[in-house]
Amino acid sequence: MDRIRSGPPRPFAEHWAAWEKTFANRRRGDGPPIAWRPTAEEIAASNLGRLMALRRCRDYAALHRWSATKRPDFWATVIDRLGIVLGRRPDDILDRSGDVENPRWLPGARLSIVDSCFRAEARLPAVISGAEGSAALRVTTRGALETLVNRVANGLRARQFAPGDGIALYMPMTVECVAAYLGVVRSGCRVVSIADSFPAAELARRCRLGDAAGVITVESYTRAGRPVDLYSKVREAEAPRAIVIPTDRDRPAGEARLRDGDLWWGEFLPADTFFRSEPDDPHAVTNILFSSGTTAEPKAIPWTHLTPIKCAMDGHFHQDIRPGDVVAWPTNIGWMMGPWLIYASLINGAAMALYEGAPAGRGFARFVRDSGVSMLGVVPSMVRAWRAAGDVGPGEWERIRVFSSTGEPSSREDALWLMGLTGYRAPIIEYLGGTEIGGGHITGSVAQPASPATFTTPALGIDFTILDADGKPVGEGEAGDLYLIPPSIGLSQRLLNDDHRRVYYEGCPRGPGGAPLRRHGDRFIRLPGGFFRALGRSDDTMNLGGIKVSALELEQVMDRHPAIYESAAVAVQPGGEGAERLVAFVALKPGRAARPDRRTLMAGLQKQLSSRLNPLFKIHDLVVVEALPRTASNKLMRRELRARYQCEAPPTRPSGRAPAHRGKRPPASRGRRRPASRPRRPAARRNRRTPARRRSR
Repeated sequence: MDRIRSGPPRPFAEHWAAWEKTFANRRRGDGPPIAWRPTAEEIAASNLGRLMALRRCRDYAALHRWSATKRPDFWATVIDRLGIVLGRRPDDILDRSGDVENPRWLPGARLSIVDSCFRAEARLPAVISGAEGSAALRVTTRGALETLVNRVANGLRARQFAPGDGIALYMPMTVECVAAYLGVVRSGCRVVSIADSFPAAELARRCRLGDAAGVITVESYTRAGRPVDLYSKVREAEAPRAIVIPTDRDRPAGEARLRDGDLWWGEFLPADTFFRSEPDDPHAVTNILFSSGTTAEPKAIPWTHLTPIKCAMDGHFHQDIRPGDVVAWPTNIGWMMGPWLIYASLINGAAMALYEGAPAGRGFARFVRDSGVSMLGVVPSMVRAWRAAGDVGPGEWERIRVFSSTGEPSSREDALWLMGLTGYRAPIIEYLGGTEIGGGHITGSVAQPASPATFTTPALGIDFTILDADGKPVGEGEAGDLYLIPPSIGLSQRLLNDDHRRVYYEGCPRGPGGAPLRRHGDRFIRLPGGFFRALGRSDDTMNLGGIKVSALELEQVMDRHPAIYESAAVAVQPGGEGAERLVAFVALKPGRAARPDRRTLMAGLQKQLSSRLNPLFKIHDLVVVEALPRTASNKLMRRELRARYQCEAPPTRPSGRAPAHRGKRPPASRGRRRPASRPRRPAARRNRRTPARRRSR
């Protein structure tokens, strides 16, 4: 591996072969193989290293113990280090009179979290913008961004929107989106975050759940070479009065017809550029976000002025975001990583790099390079598409010093490829959490070694335990369900449309020392050496041959087959009862001269499962699809595949039947024109609305 690292660029196939050869005989007790290890100098220069020195902690483990056992002290330190602007200082950090489910953080304090975003010099960059089809970069300074934020806040007041009103944002991540988001919060209104990928019906539903009194949107924009018309969806949804940013920002208002009461962006923005924040209770709601909602009504999750402190803390310590950094994370204001990106960047003195369009192809790779991105956030399926398309090569992203990955479990091979782009100089910080956490609960750090597709630590300021089916902590090599040990800044304390206690606390076992636990729904395996590996969601666990196994474990093995681009494992009960059977859905790799014979492919996958996992795991059926269905936030929709299979397949369909080949190639075969986060839908979903599809919406 040293020869691979120090020599001239080599094909990644050689990297992977060297990796497998080097660690072929690694003992299980040694833990997962290490691809990056920080030097003493790198640790000392990091935000974590400086805090470790301040606290006189000899290692990261000691720092985490302090943060988890002395939580008020830790969060007081965070508030001070981040420079959180307080209109009134708190009487205490944590009011201990309540229970851990409903803690009162910063009692007596008053603040507007937006003020903490504009502490750095006004001349410094806040946003570096690029767009599909153009190599030009646009730099917006902090001063210019705050001016636009204030104009938005003044515009809302002038149009009679009152503090507490919901303002939906239904638009891509742009400078205007960031300004609208912060302007709504600064005005005292609430942002209702809605992903721009949602159709009119979902827009209407989320406006209703968030009690939106207005919408800020764009007329249209371009993604993957195709126009995306958002204002027409606003009209179709009969959404509340809208403020519309024209497709051509310089076009005079009035050239296209708006609904009565709607306004063009230029008409909405007043000339007044001064707005004084009105500090509020830390627990006042600033933002309403939603869970994916693919199988039931999405949970409406409120964020408060406290939640961004969690975002900024994670970015500061775990992604090591520093003043002067440039942070890119292709995302959307409708998902938690959109607001996370705003707060984690601006509060830490960094600039955001925002790309309008699909994060794929040479255009995006060039944007990352030219904007000087130093911390790049990714989604694993996005990495897979970059690798398949060949749009970025070694040495091109030379300013990146940290990657971070979230959204779904990573593949070891793809993660190693991504690290290889920087000569294994930049680690990948695996990062897992949720909207109801305000960030991550398990992650990595720049002060610990990195092994592809693994985690190394609970996030600072929180802790967890992993319990088996009997409620006992798992040992090394054992898997179980992860439970959080509250309280922490960032953890939600209510839902707008569900019983918060029932969802997160009811029926949970007790933790170490009888501590109350909070449910999150992730399964993990504890690995030797202090590492963890995600096994997917708890509800994706299946029972095959009397043995419990996660869908992700099966998929990770099947994905190693040379013909497979990606796979999905689902359990079905033929006839609706009896033992669960494994059905494998697979998308094939592009560029192959001939499609593999189905029987041969199925036999090969069966051999891999038998040799790498367990011979009792039998494949009942194999279905080849063009692409696997995903939610708008890129989560694999195994439940839809299961429902579709049970709807379309005869109850006694034998495993020897020919599969339904649905389409010709997986999305990566056209990866230069389609973003990884929005793959082409399988043909079966495009051509007819099955009962499964109706239920998923």
